[in-house]
Amino acid sequence: MRICYLDTFSGLSGDMTVGALIDAGADATALFEMLGALGTSAQFSVDKTKRRGIEASKFRVTAGDGKAHRHLSHILKMIEAAALPQRAGERARQIFERLGAAEAKVHGVPVEKVHFHEVGAVDSICDIVGACVALELLAVEALYCSAVNVGSGTVSTEHGIMPVPAPATAELLIGRPVYSRGPAVELTTPTGAAIAATLATAFGPMPPMLIVATGYGAGDKDFAEHANVLRALIGETTNAAESTTISVIEANIDDSTPEVLGYAMERLMAAGALDVTIQPVLMKKNRAGQLLRVLSTPALQEAMAAILFAETSTFGLRIYPAERRVKARRISEVETDYGRVRIKISEDGSFAPEYEDCRKLAEERAIPLRRVMEAASFAYLKTTR
Repeated sequence: MRICYLDTFSGLSGDMTVGALIDAGADATALFEMLGALGTSAQFSVDKTKRRGIEASKFRVTAGDGKAHRHLSHILKMIEAAALPQRAGERARQIFERLGAAEAKVHGVPVEKVHFHEVGAVDSICDIVGACVALELLAVEALYCSAVNVGSGTVSTEHGIMPVPAPATAELLIGRPVYSRGPAVELTTPTGAAIAATLATAFGPMPPMLIVATGYGAGDKDFAEHANVLRALIGETTNAAESTTISVIEANIDDSTPEVLGYAMERLMAAGALDVTIQPVLMKKNRAGQLLRVLSTPALQEAMAAILFAETSTFGLRIYPAERRVKARRISEVETDYGRVRIKISEDGSFAPEYEDCRKLAEERAIPLRRVMEAASFAYLKTTR
């Protein structure tokens, strides 16, 4: 699968995203042609420039119809009328709907009455649609994003001077990892935040991939502290059927009862943990304790941490990324004397009866579990002869 990782060490904006994707190989001519179908009369260009010695592409939108703001419905009609590739059009629609919901919450008005000011101007519309079209031209199926550098200080908007991150940007990035580093300016715009918040599968470390292309999109300013660019890494997922970055959350606990820890495990699994384990450990001062370890997707990391703090006595957690790989597998079904059982089969031919199916049949027939599992295994082996 073709994926894209956005490295937002200098923030994220719409034009930086388009520039980075063009720099990574998206066809600029085809992109400009599809943007022209929006009917804004805008002109598009991309130029090579340098930021702290790194060559990058600067995407520009000039002129246009001159309208400073629009309602969401108007923008969605523009996207629909442009007859974009299906996935690009759908992604653009989702981004504007997410952005509209954020603006509506910030200003306390229904989404239908939201006036898109900066993001409703021609350049911002073309930035968002351009990013979606560029992803399509690169055949990117999934987008990932680093923790986002939002900047600091204040920014001038249609509503006056606002703190950084701007209210809409902060709303869009709820639940996503952010930080502030570098000059006191706005590094991540609402447009950039909306693209990442809507399309990114996960935020955090780079996922495992084979890099096939890199691209750099230039920001407007050239800072002394760091290269003001957005880096896009295009790659293919590794050969493992499932190879992703996960979060490992763990704590050493020496003052909780088995009942408390068991309940915490149940809550963690119900909340979406990939796995939860508890193992005995010998802690400082020769105290016997338990190591509670949770495997989670990065998106659920904070929810898992909150449950651990709420349901156990721990005062602290360790959180670190790890790569998770799983063999390619498929599901088959076999008929036994006790009923149907699903069989999990890996790419190398190893197999295992589905535990829950076997357990259910064992309880219904009042027979030992292992008898059902043996029957299921024998039935599957008969089909392979």
